[in-house]
Amino acid sequence: MNETPETPPAEELVHEDQHNAPETCYTIQFRPGDQFFSAVSRIQNLKVNELVMVQTEHGLEPATVHGKTLPCPGRTEPERLGSHLIVRRGNRDETEKFARLLDREQEAFGVCTRFITTHGLPMKLIKVERFLNGSKIIFYFTADTRVDFRELVKDLVQEFRTRVEIRQVGVRHETKMIGGLGCCGRELCCSSYLKNFAPVSIKMAKEQGLPLNPAKISGICNRLLCCLTYEYETYHAMRKRMPKPGKTITVGDKNYKIIKVNALEETLEVSWVEGQERNIILTKEEWSQAKAPQPAQGQAQPQSQAQTQSQAPEQQEAQPRRKKPRHHKAPEGPAQ
Repeated sequence: MNETPETPPAEELVHEDQHNAPETCYTIQFRPGDQFFSAVSRIQNLKVNELVMVQTEHGLEPATVHGKTLPCPGRTEPERLGSHLIVRRGNRDETEKFARLLDREQEAFGVCTRFITTHGLPMKLIKVERFLNGSKIIFYFTADTRVDFRELVKDLVQEFRTRVEIRQVGVRHETKMIGGLGCCGRELCCSSYLKNFAPVSIKMAKEQGLPLNPAKISGICNRLLCCLTYEYETYHAMRKRMPKPGKTITVGDKNYKIIKVNALEETLEVSWVEGQERNIILTKEEWSQAKAPQPAQGQAQPQSQAQTQSQAPEQQEAQPRRKKPRHHKAPEGPAQ
């Protein structure tokens, strides 16, 4: 008796279709107002604001889709095209649970703030992150000094009946979590796409010819702007091929002192050493043909040490060295 082959479940057919489908990169967001991330998925026709389940370090977490994007540069493997992997679409229960999750995070924020005030701790609560499965709650705060929050942890564990973790972050991470607009009028780099903070120094501002005014080269976190690192290597390489300010060069028959260097235009602002003329701009074609500085007219060249020694007698009579006589001290006899 011939048996009719069973039809595979619909979930398996969808899984096979997704396995054979091409990879697509999307921009996702785990919380409203948080940083955007890139994620790769084989699921086709994902809609904007649709809830998806994303693989993270601690399991599946919900995120909303904000549109398609280009693959991450320098990555060719399918699983490395984005920073995260979209596993599947979120179901109805997960959508409702995610909506309640945002409200529960706000409630946890208020409860923790009340406990901080009760214990009188010198700390500022920044953000609360709660896992979808409720297995853990993370509280982020800033403080000027080290804070003993052991009693606070006990109260939070007793209140929420789950694992509690409290993390102290710096002012840069605080700005990254809160977000805002920079002096350029755009969204802050740290809250939009930066993952790690590169070290920034005042040398980078000097190399790019920026005014050393703290109000102009500092961000809303009162630290040096992160964007100072973006073009530092380019400015450093270009200025390395150009003369430094303060040096004297000769163009034609005139000596000029370098006042300012424009690395982008590759020009020099110079002033005439012997005259009172206004500062002029030298192009790359002009200062690249500059020579070593020449002495001014009527000014005698300084004599070198070799010329000075040539005026002295060529040879000096050698005088024999006299040896100093040695005086031998007689031994002292016994005292009488």
